[in-house]
Amino acid sequence: MSFKGWPEITVKRDNGDWVHSKAPIIISASRSTDIPAFYSGWFFNRFQKGYLKWTNPFNGKPFYVSFQNTRVIVFWSKNPLPVIPYLDILDKKGINYYFLFTLNDYEHEGLEPNVPPLNERVNTFKELSQRIGKEKVIWRYDPLMLPPGMDVDQLLAKIQYIGDTLHPYTKKLVMSFVQIGRYKKVRSKLLNESALFDRENLLQSEFSHQQKMELAEKLQRLNRKWNLEIANCAGEVNLESYGLRPGKCIDDRLMKRLFSNDRVLMHFLNTGQLPKENQKKLFIEHPENSTNLKDKGQRSACGCIYSKDIGMYNTCPHLCLYCYANTSAQMVNHNYSKHDPSDEGII
Repeated sequence: MSFKGWPEITVKRDNGDWVHSKAPIIISASRSTDIPAFYSGWFFNRFQKGYLKWTNPFNGKPFYVSFQNTRVIVFWSKNPLPVIPYLDILDKKGINYYFLFTLNDYEHEGLEPNVPPLNERVNTFKELSQRIGKEKVIWRYDPLMLPPGMDVDQLLAKIQYIGDTLHPYTKKLVMSFVQIGRYKKVRSKLLNESALFDRENLLQSEFSHQQKMELAEKLQRLNRKWNLEIANCAGEVNLESYGLRPGKCIDDRLMKRLFSNDRVLMHFLNTGQLPKENQKKLFIEHPENSTNLKDKGQRSACGCIYSKDIGMYNTCPHLCLYCYANTSAQMVNHNYSKHDPSDEGII
């Protein structure tokens, strides 16, 4: 059995029109923008309305997403503090969720100009972990990069400082190596908006094969104290000999561990389909690879399973210089100024 696509249903819009929509089981919120930090009010307004509008960035056409079948929401954020007061809504509805919390330290380098100060983000991580459980708050150091003037040991010192504080509050660390050469708009932003970079040193911020091995080996030593599961997100170099297994951010293995009591979700994860309406017996066995749910829309090295991402490009005011989802600060600020939490879509 394999994934056949999300079910289709009709939903009634706020204006009374009926439209076709997809009804995904897993929502990603979001790879493209920080919904918890900037759009929590909008998201939970739409959740209670039962649907939202997402605009295809390539053809500009609206795409409607229903929450009718949603069993898991995966939140991605660098500052989830604004979303914490809303989580009771999901708890009361019996909706499963977990957080991918990106917590880097590039303060001195100015690569994340609008994220809160590091110590505030660390405190938010602790608060969220204590609120929902450390197994549901995954620490991401993303991306790993070596700006001019920084070597592997200096980057590891930053990681160690955070890890020494955070390891009692999480069970997993996900690492991702920067890919500057892959994204033209990332190269443009780093060259035009940072004094650190020029055309000669720009790509040197990416890790060489040897530097990846060095970081993995030294990280393995640090982890003797932390005892975290460490994953290599979309890693094109195999680092499993150093304890870094291939990563899955939208992770069926994690969902099976955390949400095993959700029989409908377990059926989907093992068959790629929702149970039929009159199906009395659900398929709830937990084989590791019972069906192929790999999201073919992601990079080949990405292990994520299918989800529907509901974010929009050019809407994240963090304005991180290495981010592929923003083209320019001007475009982001224009879109953010237009945002209305009562709208169907982010923009």
